[in-house]
Amino acid sequence: MLKFRTVHGGLRLLGIRRTSTAPAASPNVRRLEYKPIKKVMVANRGEIAIRVFRACTELGIRTVAIYSEQDTGQMHRQKADEAYLIGRGLAPVQAYLHIPDIIKVAKENNVDAVHPGYGFLSERADFAQACQDAGVRFIGPSPEVVRKMGDKVEARAIAIAAGVPVVPGTDAPITSLHEAHEFSNTYGFPIIFKAAYGGGGRGMRVVHSYEELEENYTRAYSEALAAFGNGALFVEKFIEKPRHIEVQILGDQYGNILHLYERDCSIQRRHQKVVEIAPAAHLDPQLRTRLTSDSVKLAKQVGYENAGTVEFLVDRHGKHYFIEVNSRLQVEHTVTEEITDVDLVHAQIHVAEGRSLPDLGLRQENIRINGCAIQCRVTTEDPARSFQPDTGRIEVFRSGEGMGIRLDNASAFQGAVISPHYDSLLVKVIAHGKDHPTAATKMSRALAEFRVRGVKTNIAFLQNVLNNQQFLAGTVDTQFIDENPELFQLRPAQNRAQKLLHYLGHVMVNGPTTPIPVKASPSPTDPIVPAVPIGPPPAGFRDILLREGPEGFARAVRNHPGLLLMDTTFRDAHQSLLATRVRTHDLKKIAPYVAHNFSKLFSMENWGGATFDVAMRFLYECPWRRLQELRELIPNIPFQMLLRGANAVGYTNYPDNVVFKFCEVAKENGMDVFRVFDSLNYLPNMLLGMEAAGSAGGVVEAAISYTGDVADPSRTKYSLQYYMGLAEELVRAGTHILCIKDMAGLLKPTACTMLVSSLRDRFPDLPLHIHTHDTSGAGVAAMLACAQAGADVVDVAADSMSGMTSQPSMGALVACTRGTPLDTEVPMERVFDYSEYWEGARGLYAAFDCTATMKSGNSDVYENEIPGGQYTNLHFQAHSMGLGSKFKEVKKAYVEANQMLGDLIKVSPARRSLPDPALHVPGTLTSRAFSSGLHRCPPWGGGGWMQDLGLTLCFGRPGASLPPLDLQALEKELVDRHGEEVTPEDVLSAAMYPDVFAHFKDFTATFGPLDSLNTRLFLQGPKIAEEFEVELERGKTLHIKALAVSDLNRAGQRQVFFELNGQLRSILVKDTQAMKEMHFHPKALKDVKGQIGAPMPGKVIDIKVVAGAKVAKGQPLCVLSAMKMETVVTSPMEGTVRKVHVTKDMTLEGDDLILEIE
Repeated sequence: MLKFRTVHGGLRLLGIRRTSTAPAASPNVRRLEYKPIKKVMVANRGEIAIRVFRACTELGIRTVAIYSEQDTGQMHRQKADEAYLIGRGLAPVQAYLHIPDIIKVAKENNVDAVHPGYGFLSERADFAQACQDAGVRFIGPSPEVVRKMGDKVEARAIAIAAGVPVVPGTDAPITSLHEAHEFSNTYGFPIIFKAAYGGGGRGMRVVHSYEELEENYTRAYSEALAAFGNGALFVEKFIEKPRHIEVQILGDQYGNILHLYERDCSIQRRHQKVVEIAPAAHLDPQLRTRLTSDSVKLAKQVGYENAGTVEFLVDRHGKHYFIEVNSRLQVEHTVTEEITDVDLVHAQIHVAEGRSLPDLGLRQENIRINGCAIQCRVTTEDPARSFQPDTGRIEVFRSGEGMGIRLDNASAFQGAVISPHYDSLLVKVIAHGKDHPTAATKMSRALAEFRVRGVKTNIAFLQNVLNNQQFLAGTVDTQFIDENPELFQLRPAQNRAQKLLHYLGHVMVNGPTTPIPVKASPSPTDPIVPAVPIGPPPAGFRDILLREGPEGFARAVRNHPGLLLMDTTFRDAHQSLLATRVRTHDLKKIAPYVAHNFSKLFSMENWGGATFDVAMRFLYECPWRRLQELRELIPNIPFQMLLRGANAVGYTNYPDNVVFKFCEVAKENGMDVFRVFDSLNYLPNMLLGMEAAGSAGGVVEAAISYTGDVADPSRTKYSLQYYMGLAEELVRAGTHILCIKDMAGLLKPTACTMLVSSLRDRFPDLPLHIHTHDTSGAGVAAMLACAQAGADVVDVAADSMSGMTSQPSMGALVACTRGTPLDTEVPMERVFDYSEYWEGARGLYAAFDCTATMKSGNSDVYENEIPGGQYTNLHFQAHSMGLGSKFKEVKKAYVEANQMLGDLIKVSPARRSLPDPALHVPGTLTSRAFSSGLHRCPPWGGGGWMQDLGLTLCFGRPGASLPPLDLQALEKELVDRHGEEVTPEDVLSAAMYPDVFAHFKDFTATFGPLDSLNTRLFLQGPKIAEEFEVELERGKTLHIKALAVSDLNRAGQRQVFFELNGQLRSILVKDTQAMKEMHFHPKALKDVKGQIGAPMPGKVIDIKVVAGAKVAKGQPLCVLSAMKMETVVTSPMEGTVRKVHVTKDMTLEGDDLILEIE
């Protein structure tokens, strides 16, 4: 007698050589003629076709594939020895249901037998009969048995006759909704509709109330008709929370029937199996015996031949109910093969040849369970969107393999196109281990190795299932998914490499994503990063702050004997010279050097102001992440930020609670010193910012915005008394440090001495901090004068980032104070290395460098009083508008505009009022350009020209009248739009810049971690044949080579080819210029309420509303069909249909606009 319990992975029993002599059948077994099969056609597609082809090849049988017009690129047609087109001109699914074409191909190509696979025609008795009539063997049960088992009502009657328990249900398919009503009146809800002529969850709908009855009946009928060619339904009482257990049976033509034990298929969604397990965990042995004996009994009742499955529901009391027989091979047959070591497809073919089960060595007493097997169906569905099918091109496919893992797939390869026409199954992953936990561990490991890019998959969901304690305990039922919402808390795939390739491809096709003001390429050489010693950096002033708090820190600053410096290179310097475009990538490179060599700095200005906006808007970086990363690299030097009083880091007024929360979170993320200012020195706004910074535990540095000239007695508006009065108010409000913010660089040495000495005399114990710009070239002299007059801190920038409209030179201040009582204690040689780095880094930003149009500073700033950053911008704008030769007149116009507006303080954002009028030259800027009465009131007052312009006047602090912003509601809104990965920092970014933040999140969701790209690649992308490396994180480096860019395709796309880590990768990039000239269906905009988009790619099969119709929330709008499933699109709101953008039978892509509701 043959033994069947073989070592896993060894020679399978049924892989017998076809020339071997079969053992004699039992004497009581009827002998039939053995007819070898030489050529098999699979009337199916995808992975099951390939599964059968492989079995045939092992048996020496020639194979034939069929394929639809939509499947010309599918792998199954390439795996066969021959392949033929069927269903020309038919719909994709109908092609595989067209029996005449299939039979014709079989007869014309001398096919001996047809294997139906699963789905499509596999349970159609007319197809089995057609094969028989054509003289072609059908690898499956006889047509009569297929008919009986395919008609679930008749199968139910046979089960009753065989003494097998059944669920209460109709005796025949229902023909009307009325019959469904009658059944529900008799048995109550819930009930379930089932397709009478097919399975796989199609045509199956659960109904819980009368209100749901009509819609679900219609949908079930439509799905069954589309999937099986017959919409007949029957109705059953729905058993709640059962286990779904099925038994694999196998029969021959001699009346021999055996079972191969059971499978647990309870983990389902929408009645489709997701995970299958063999054997069923913790199944009572007596229940197992009842299930298997009833299955064999039922099969014998009808004279079953070949492979099939008997399905049962097992309720919570261990009572089982027959539900149906699948007279075909099941998707999950694989787990049975793994635990029994029986190749079911081999057995199917041998039985069709006339072999008996004993001939094949298959006897019930020899079938044993060996370990446990689990199958996961990896599908192209998005669990986060109710498992909506996804379509598209697979850009990356890397599978999980290894010991104990089997993969059955067809379309799972790089470059494969997943269409909406067929099932969403991508690959079946089967894990085999000694027991349930071992198999689950192997499966988890295999799924973790998968990398699928280009389409959504359910892998993250499957991983959650495998890690669920209920699953690991083996106690699941059919409600498992519904009752475990945590399964949908999906960890998003990082997908970093592919997102970077998408970005690089986008830049190669469409140019830079950030606007480039001048045509200047980044420097081809990278900046030199000086060496940094190993170990932690030395202690600095931040250590004092952390130890003694803001008051102790202020005392230490005031008591410090020399002059302290604040380095602005990380913010204001590059804001003034490089349009704020310096990326975190380049800041991080030099940050460790700063920590180790400039620990004597008072602070570093590296955040706030325009950097917050620009980081998201143009650099696609999170400003909070910049702060966090720099804090980690520079733990010893205090960080300083620019806080625009009640405006925080924006250009508008915010509710007070937003400003307070912003300061609190900034402090938590590593900010230390808050330089609080208001562009008009408006005290109420400043006091609000100071209170917010102080409440957060930060160092409050109140900054007086400076303009005019205190040394000029003719300038009476902004006199010494004016500044002293402001200082009194700010000191009284509790500032820790007082700052003079000279943004236009107007402080002359004499004025410095007057102002600083007066402040020092009045506030002897208060630290004084002076900020200026070096537009005139006198910045170093001015700062030295301030220091000699009693200032404690002055602002400087790295030498190569200083001068012009930036801050004075760090090296100059260090050299001028060396050996004096004002010695900064900063080593000169370190300043040189620091400057060398920034000289190289500055070359990377050549397209933004102010020197593209401006070659030097200019002392006429004392006349026009243009702030540093604005001077740079205005100079560039004048040149871009063709007014470069008339810049002198532009500056003169600026002066005139300033006087017309009441002599503003030239500090952002008030300075933003002046550039546009100043550029209306020559001869157009006159007092007539403004309404009469312009001089009657300053811009912060009321009446006069503001009323003439129709502006609404606001009296008092604007934020005081704003209601608090509901930050929790905003967070929920962001989660709904962007997913679970929303941080408190994100909420504040959205509160400050809602539109900019939304665009930033959408951009980074598409293009990923751009901070890992060097600046040259970020700005201009790679050149063809260029090779480069990208370090994603420590120990993970990508090796990339740009290969080619294709011509434009019909969809307005170009294919961009790369080599990534030695493997070919390609992506499709929309050519934005070409797209403007091509017509495409409009997309639904996420941020436009009332625009309803397609939740998935699919075909419109029904439209429920028309333009002008009133709709209620939840009302069906249209029905889409994709992958043989139907989805009803419902209204998310109440309103009126403004316009319908689709027609019946139209094919849609995901997010295509369906209709608009107002």
